[in-house]
This record gives sequence, structure tokens and C-alpha cells, in this order.
Amino acid sequence: MNPMAQIRRTFAEFLAAVQFLTRIPMPSQPYEADSLARSVKFFPLVGLIVGGVAAFVHFLLAPHLPRLGAAFFVLLYLTLITGCLHEDGLADTADGFGGGSSREQVLLIMRDSRIGTYGGVALALSLIGRLVLIASIPLSQVPYYLLATTVLARWTVLPLSYFLSSARTQTDGQGARIARLTSTGTLIVGTAFSFGVAALLLKARAIAPILAIISLTWLTGFYYKRRIGGITGDCFGATIQIGELGIYLCGAWVL
Repeated sequence: MNPMAQIRRTFAEFLAAVQFLTRIPMPSQPYEADSLARSVKFFPLVGLIVGGVAAFVHFLLAPHLPRLGAAFFVLLYLTLITGCLHEDGLADTADGFGGGSSREQVLLIMRDSRIGTYGGVALALSLIGRLVLIASIPLSQVPYYLLATTVLARWTVLPLSYFLSSARTQTDGQGARIARLTSTGTLIVGTAFSFGVAALLLKARAIAPILAIISLTWLTGFYYKRRIGGITGDCFGATIQIGELGIYLCGAWVL
């Protein structure tokens, strides 16, 4: 592949990542079966873009609103810009694992588009938790944690898709399109970028968020593997949501 073709391919992969993770209008791209798998390398970068706007929203509103009010509008922006993609994953995952006893039951329930009790409670706790924790982070540190969180949370897709195979035997579904298809190079470069951004933003305070996101990724991945033998697209979203809560908790924790 010549250099110009490689540049066009790389740009198309970036556009695919933006299109998948956000509701930002993107130029239409020719369909390729492996486009989503190749775009995973850009997930942390897309997170940085999303977090940058969130930090700007907070910067504009924080001087004029109570802490909870500014946090509310930041959270509103984050849910709108992603189209509640990760919230949907969390709710479906909670319903599946909460209501299903066998692997087959869990996967069947996760297919159901209706939200159940477990999903509703998980979604409410996630929204309330993020709202309270963002408002509890020291004011001067909120923009940095918003940026670091959106990057590190989306980094979780890289190790999960590198180590875990699809829990479903069919090849349909977003999870099956990326499970076990992330390359070693993508994992290494994505990890260096994500952790480097967190360290640049948070300095010594980055240690706790990085350890937290590694731990939460391992724990959720281990749980998915044990319960359903792999991962689904909803599971990716659930880990992103849990990771965000963990990092915001690190920022709000008073030593």
C-alpha cells in the first residue's frame, strides 16, 4: 500500500471510530467488514475529543452554577454526544447478568431491547454516581479528570477486545466485530497514548486512576469470561461506564 493510500485508510479508520462512539455527523465511508476492528486504535483519541468539549462546557458553566448544576450539564452533554451508547450497554448487561442464571439466559436477556429492573437501577446509579462524583472533585481538577476519564474509559475496549473472544457463536453484533481482533501493536500504542495523556494531565495523581482502570478492566473481563465465556458489545459499554465511575471516585477521594 502506497503512503497516500495508507493515510486515507488511517483517516477512514478515525472517522469510523468517531462515527461509532459519538453522534457527530461524519462523511459516509464505504462498508468494510473489518472497519470497526481497525478503528479501535482511535477509541482513546475520540475519548480525548469528547472529554475536551466536556471540559470546555464545565469551564463555561462552573463560574455561574452550583457544582451539581455544572456537573449536570456536563453529564447531559456526555450522554447526548455518545447517544447513550455506553449507558445502553450498561443497562443491558445489568439486566442480563442480574436476571439470567445460565450463559444462554444471560445472552438472551441482553438481546432484549426492553429495560428491566436491574438495568434501570444500574443506569440510575451510574448517572447519579457520576453526577455526584464530578461535583465532588476539586474544582480546579475537574477539567483534567474529565479528559483523563474519557480517554482511560475508552482504553478499556483495547485490552478487552485483545484478550476476550465473542461470547456469541454468531458473527453479528458489535462485540463480535472487534473481539480478539485488536492487534498487539494497537494495544501497546493505545495503552502508551492513554496512560501518557492521563499522566500529562494529572501528574502524580494519575497513578490511582490508572491502577483503578486496569483493575476494573481485569475484574469485569474476568467476570464476563466466567459467566458467558467471552464478551459482547454491551459488556464493552458496561466496563466503560464502570471505569468512568472508578476514575471519578479517584478524583473525589479525600486523602
